[in-house]
Amino acid sequence: MEHPRYARTQEASRDQTVPQPRQDPQLAQVRPVMEEGPQPTGWVGWVVFAGITMMVLGCFQAFMGLVGIFNTDFYLVTAGDLAIPVNYTAWGWTHLIMGVVVALAGVAVMSGKTWGRAVGIGLAAVQALVNFAWFPAYPFWSMIVIAVDVLVIYALAVHGREMKAYSRGGVL
Repeated sequence: MEHPRYARTQEASRDQTVPQPRQDPQLAQVRPVMEEGPQPTGWVGWVVFAGITMMVLGCFQAFMGLVGIFNTDFYLVTAGDLAIPVNYTAWGWTHLIMGVVVALAGVAVMSGKTWGRAVGIGLAAVQALVNFAWFPAYPFWSMIVIAVDVLVIYALAVHGREMKAYSRGGVL
């Protein structure tokens, strides 16, 4: 019986085989070899978020430190009511130094440096602890910084390696 649409018989169309592509051994050698290390994925955005957030929070921490150094009457809570009772000048220097170092570590994270990632994780943890001690002076700000620090630690610890492959690829 002839199939009207294709002008072939059903038996003839059943008997035909599809030719398989031939494997050429020389073509297999031409394939590019993948570079060692993890390849960047969509999660690189988390690392970029962590790096930019570290730079911004570092600047905010530095400004808080400058306020603590130059205007000790700015804060409503007395220094004795803080979790660690020290004067605001000492807190100001702590925040200023930590802010500058966190911002510089954020720049290192953005450039894909491994040491920046390790320092970033450590500093985000220390910054969260410092803001926990600073909690009575600025409760809402401290909660925000602690939450963002947790996100930064997650991004750098889980997906931080991908940034090196991303920046090595010439995208950044």
